[in-house]
Amino acid sequence: MQVRVRYFASLVDRTGCSAESVEVQSGLDVAGLWESLCGRHAALRDLPFRPLVACDMRYSDWDDKLDGVEEVAFLPPVSGG
Repeated sequence: MQVRVRYFASLVDRTGCSAESVEVQSGLDVAGLWESLCGRHAALRDLPFRPLVACDMRYSDWDDKLDGVEEVAFLPPVSGG
């Protein structure tokens, strides 16, 4: 199945794109998708943080399955003041 992957902020700089479509197998979780993306974009491997993830616009956990998910977004940690 196809999943739209979106990147935000510094992740756009590392991947060179703000979004891409990725073919994923049934039963794959967010962590597995991330590993696949690190294979496509080597600059993701050395991040000093673990991105936040949202599946279909809801914050998700790294072990959440992607079955039925249409969009996965990866965001750098948010800080403010």
